[in-house]
Amino acid sequence: MRPIRKLLVANRSEIAIRVFRSTHELGIRTVAIYSHEDRFALHRFKADEAYLIGKAGEPIRAYLDIPGIVALARHYDVDAIHPGYGFLSENPAFARACRDAGIVFVGPRTEVLEQLGDKVTARRIAAQAGVPILSGSEAPVRKVSDAKKLAEKLGFPIIIKAAMGGGGRGMRVVQSADQLESAIEQAQREAGTAFGIPDVFLEKFVRKARHIEVQLLGDQHGNLVHLLERDCSIQRRHQKVVEIAPAPNLDPATRQQILDAAVRVGKAVRLDNAGTVEFLLDTETGQFYFIEVNPRIQVEHTVTEEITGYDLIRSQILIASGLKLSDSEIGLGDQSAAVSHGVALQCRVTTEDPANSFLPDYGRLSHYRSASGLGIRLDAGTAFSGAVITPFYDSLLVKVSAHGLRFVDAARRMERCLQEFRIRGVKTNIPFLINLVTHPKFLAGGVTTDFIDEYSDELLKFPTRKDRASKILAYLGDVIVNGNPLVAGSKRPDVIAVSRKPSLESLQAPIPPGTRDRLRERGPAAFAKWVRSQKRLLVTDTTMRDAHQSLLATRMRTYDMLQVAPMYARRHADLFSLEMWGGATFDTAMRFLRESPWQRLADLRAHVPNLLFQMLLRSA
Repeated sequence: MRPIRKLLVANRSEIAIRVFRSTHELGIRTVAIYSHEDRFALHRFKADEAYLIGKAGEPIRAYLDIPGIVALARHYDVDAIHPGYGFLSENPAFARACRDAGIVFVGPRTEVLEQLGDKVTARRIAAQAGVPILSGSEAPVRKVSDAKKLAEKLGFPIIIKAAMGGGGRGMRVVQSADQLESAIEQAQREAGTAFGIPDVFLEKFVRKARHIEVQLLGDQHGNLVHLLERDCSIQRRHQKVVEIAPAPNLDPATRQQILDAAVRVGKAVRLDNAGTVEFLLDTETGQFYFIEVNPRIQVEHTVTEEITGYDLIRSQILIASGLKLSDSEIGLGDQSAAVSHGVALQCRVTTEDPANSFLPDYGRLSHYRSASGLGIRLDAGTAFSGAVITPFYDSLLVKVSAHGLRFVDAARRMERCLQEFRIRGVKTNIPFLINLVTHPKFLAGGVTTDFIDEYSDELLKFPTRKDRASKILAYLGDVIVNGNPLVAGSKRPDVIAVSRKPSLESLQAPIPPGTRDRLRERGPAAFAKWVRSQKRLLVTDTTMRDAHQSLLATRMRTYDMLQVAPMYARRHADLFSLEMWGGATFDTAMRFLRESPWQRLADLRAHVPNLLFQMLLRSA
């Protein structure tokens, strides 16, 4: 077993924070990296150490900089690197660079990444393991002419997929030959940007399918188990939106066949960490087909953790350090240990506007209030009041997981949780998610990947927001400018009482000497002696300081104090001191009144030159 004392996460936002939490629970020191554009992101503050990577203006490239990340890890004595998902998580060159530098890569062996990270190679492995695969490319598509020949052989519709990576990036469904060339170019460009490798391949497209995936966990000693399946059929543009574990209304025999097929694929490559085998289940024929293997942790791993009780990130780290699945720290020595307890579903809350074609929204979160309660789990990135949502990265704001004894219980809990969220400043897909998890077809279970497209009219019908706060502000503004309509046309009072002001004749009188004059005349030592010799009570007036710690705090201006200051100097020259500064002075003067507390001090001294000034000073 190789001890891990310090672990770096080569990723950002939600998944980085997720890894930090499990790492901390293992007593391991955590290290974050962040791009210039992520300098205010929450994940850099959640780690024990955080370091800038890359240059300004390169928000994506910073997290794809293999030499830079490895060099930084070596410089700061990092023992292990967790890649998270996306970015370099399936890049064998990154895993190799880590291991060449003597750093533990928390993931499968380099050879496994090379085999499974390449979707074309993975298809061949699945076929050799006796797992059904869809007709498609035997190698990445290099020429459009070759792609056209293969597409004609497969028959439209076909789907173009990125050979590396996942997350729905680099995917395009092509319905006819005239769409093929532009779709290939778009897919290659998207795959190259997201994963650094532009290779794509073609596959036959199944019209009515459920997306079922199986979570695998293997160790370095040849042991392998599955942790049941997830239903990821709720997708929009090949991006998963809602994930459910276990898959609802799945035939038990089909479920077992899918689980067994996933294990066969894992054993074929001797999977030695976390991986997910994905399948399409054709609902019209009942036949399932292998899609791909993601040899990394997935966004939706949370629902598997909720129903099984196993911390997958923790298990990944322990396996990477050399522990067996049977070790008591992991507790997966036998397949029978992976048992489902209830049902969990996850919704991805994003900063997208569902009323405007899910256009990503950016800006500052003026208000963020999340939900909680029994059976609710939140995995968030930069989600807090004041956070800035930038256009550089994925629009995921927070993952919400709900757990219940039955699917309908989890769905109801999810709806309640989504209703509790209050997010202002940017638009989110929460109204869309609420419609989705309450839709009768969804609650019936077993929806297919075209569910959102088929029921888009219903899912995109949103109630008009009441927006009470904006209405109140608009009303107040209207009354201030145009007057209150309730009193329009009313007769003004003949007599309006004028407040009586005290006579200020004494302001012309000279200012009598006071305690400040005595201090300046005698000096500090003699003045202190004089104070101690006094038999009478020495009085300090705290009116001006108290004004800061009452309801007048944000209304008592320097201007108001100066109006009464001359009276203090002439009529209250017998006071010992005037307490006119306190702990709240800076806060109220600078934050609310936009005044300089130092200028206030100078102005008051000019009007009250004869009395000692006093400040209330607290310390802890």
